[in-house]
Amino acid sequence: MSCLEKETEMANLNKVLLIGNLTRDPELRYSPSGVAVAKFGLATNYVYKTQDGEKKEDVCFVDIVAFRKTAEFCANYFSKGKPIFIEGRLQFSTWETPEGQKRSKLEVLAERIQFMGGPKTGADVAGEEGSGNDGAEDDIPF
Repeated sequence: MSCLEKETEMANLNKVLLIGNLTRDPELRYSPSGVAVAKFGLATNYVYKTQDGEKKEDVCFVDIVAFRKTAEFCANYFSKGKPIFIEGRLQFSTWETPEGQKRSKLEVLAERIQFMGGPKTGADVAGEEGSGNDGAEDDIPF
């Protein structure tokens, strides 16, 4: 097989790093199989100057989803306004409403979360490998 005939696989990367403030308290629920799921919002700010020298600020609002122990950590320690660091991956979901309208949403599945600022405690970091809804449990050092 020549080099031209060989199939090439394209590398893929789905990694998100965000620092921002919570826009609402985490909402903790449990799936029918007992997996903890926390959902909350994060606001990130981008400050820049226009060509005229005017200072502008753009805010990006991001929906965050955490699973298992990370979800419980978020519900116990996070509240609206807290600055946090999130490492995760993007997930795109589509669904249809009961009225037949198509909807979609892009959210971040949190894999690692850390407090930003303030004194450090023993509960400063939460994270799991593969934080998707695959049901796998991992130990979290906190």
